Amino acid sequence: MRRAVWVTVAGCTGFYTLAYALDERVMALYAMFGALPLVLFAQLPGPARQRTPVFLVVLPVGCALVTAGTLLAVSDWAAACGMLVVGFAVSFLGIGAPRPAGPAAAFQLYYVLPCFPPYAPETLGDRLAGLTAGILLTTVADRLLWADPAPRPYRVRLADATAALAGYCGAVGRLLADGGPGPAVRELGEAADRALHATRLSQVPPTERPTAASLRDRALNHSRAAARHLRNQLDSLGRGPLGGCVPDPAAPRLLEAAAEALRQAARTLRAGTPEPGGDTLSGAVRAFDTARAEHHGGVTPERLRQGAVVRSAAEGALLACEAARIACGAQPGPRWRDPGGPFAYALAGPLRRWWRGLRLHLTLRSVLLQNALRLAVALACARLVAGVLDLPHGFWVLLGTLSLMRTSAADTRGALVPAFVGTALGGAVATLLLMLVGDVPVFYAVATPVVILVGFSVGPVLGPAWTQAAMTLTFMVLFAQIAPPEWQLPAVRLVDVLVGGSLGMAASLLAWPRGGHGQLRCVVRDFLSLAAEGVKAVTAQLSDGRDLTGARLKPLRREQDLAGSCYLQYRTETASRHAADPSWEAVMLPGRHVVVGGELMLTRRHEGAGEPLPVEAAAELSTLADRVAAECLRTADTLRTPPPPAPDAPPHPYPASASGPLRLACHPQAHGMTVDDALLITDIEAWLTGVAHDAERARRATVRAARHPG
Repeated sequence: MRRAVWVTVAGCTGFYTLAYALDERVMALYAMFGALPLVLFAQLPGPARQRTPVFLVVLPVGCALVTAGTLLAVSDWAAACGMLVVGFAVSFLGIGAPRPAGPAAAFQLYYVLPCFPPYAPETLGDRLAGLTAGILLTTVADRLLWADPAPRPYRVRLADATAALAGYCGAVGRLLADGGPGPAVRELGEAADRALHATRLSQVPPTERPTAASLRDRALNHSRAAARHLRNQLDSLGRGPLGGCVPDPAAPRLLEAAAEALRQAARTLRAGTPEPGGDTLSGAVRAFDTARAEHHGGVTPERLRQGAVVRSAAEGALLACEAARIACGAQPGPRWRDPGGPFAYALAGPLRRWWRGLRLHLTLRSVLLQNALRLAVALACARLVAGVLDLPHGFWVLLGTLSLMRTSAADTRGALVPAFVGTALGGAVATLLLMLVGDVPVFYAVATPVVILVGFSVGPVLGPAWTQAAMTLTFMVLFAQIAPPEWQLPAVRLVDVLVGGSLGMAASLLAWPRGGHGQLRCVVRDFLSLAAEGVKAVTAQLSDGRDLTGARLKPLRREQDLAGSCYLQYRTETASRHAADPSWEAVMLPGRHVVVGGELMLTRRHEGAGEPLPVEAAAELSTLADRVAAECLRTADTLRTPPPPAPDAPPHPYPASASGPLRLACHPQAHGMTVDDALLITDIEAWLTGVAHDAERARRATVRAARHPG
């Protein structure tokens, strides 16, 4: 309703003033089209006061596009080439940023309208004046109308998840201390799972998703990744096979310190400003390491691994808390200022972050680049066809392509029938009005606000067919005031939508027809294959003790981002989804564990960097890393076609008692190692076996989904 009132007030005010008070019909038309796309098609986040600067930036860009469209209308080929460039640039340059990407559809329409005949460069001044009036009226109306219901900010969702994790962390600590109530731990774990599920980007409105290249959004995503790592470590302690040993007495204290740090991070995220206070969790981790070293003699492999998992959980909490502080405006602490560390992006400037985000998608494996290319080619072909066939009101062909084209052929096909039905319905009503009323501009002037207000408030509720009907009727009453009404106008609109929709369908069939679904399986497979390489590379770095930067993880981080954007598009597609698809979040978990766990291990080793590990220990860790890499590759193989094979062996439990690195770590002096070396080996072993468990679960989930679809 607000959008309908908004476009009625902004569009009709400019249209009536210019058309009737000043008798400037061209200005009036462009004033309406300056407002209508911005209100109906743009998705701009935040309240009105935050949208105002965006509208003021849209104004010069819109004027440049109208100028380009007016001048390139000199020939069909020039206009089509311009459409190719504009369509791609507008779609691709706003990648991953809600504010630049929000007005993308409006930008495309600002070029579309003037790039059709008649070629009239002498009207450029009137067109720009009308567009300026429309955009400014849109800005003013946005500030004067009532406010939209404020969506829940993503940082508040993340604050809820962080607070739920704090409760779960404290409960697991009590469970290790005195055996605590198991059902309470399970309930708190399920509550943490639900809160983390609410932070998935697919569960968040598009305007609130932290997908920009800004420091805030990068840090919010980083905090969620670390929180997810923490949740998995707590699951291992609270539900996993780590029981059967006497826990380290210092473990509950460390988990309680992690829980308190998480509560502070939740308050920081909820308030939006970092809380003052020292980093007590880092001190608690150091105290835990000291306690582990003092009580190292005579411990069992099970207890060694349990202590390593507790430490990894605390490190995950530390990472999540630091990312939350950075997201709320704080500078990285001294520990995190290493240019090769996990927060290297916080040390870079905004332009460099934006360029990195753009460069990430400069590959044909990116669904965002695929979408930009597909849409640009479809719009260019639609402009050329409309010009060659000399279709009257040919801009409706491009409007049909733009509004009906989806990211997959199946979804585009599903959008065509409602669009055709809605256009036919709107055309029938428009024809009836023309027959009953005829050329009476006053009637259409009175009907225009009613049609816009009712059509665009009721249409989105009733479905896409009604929206198309409202759009058809709106264009008819507008053009009836610009020129004498044409009886064939509704039929022309229907033909143009048929042509535009068919061109969009053809483009979807010829270029990446399976959309996000088709690409996701390949990208996730590559992600897991790179995770296998990352496991071996990081293990070698940790064993050697040199070159402890995160450079080896950079390809894996890029692949993780590509997989994330592909998964996000997959969630928006409905017709192209398959019942045999696994839970992709679970399948990507091993790779994410390699990224976050590897970051933490490299940071820890960098702080205490010294001599390389003994040759025997390095060999044991290398052998284990090879086994874990093989697990990741086996999981990646299950994503290939034809359908994945059945499991040919029981899952590898990786028991602590049979672990070669842990046997060495239990008796460090006997193998020429220090206690610190033994603890480092223990932590590396726990990270590797955790990745192996994740990979095995992901593989079985993929096979199960293929065998039992749905």
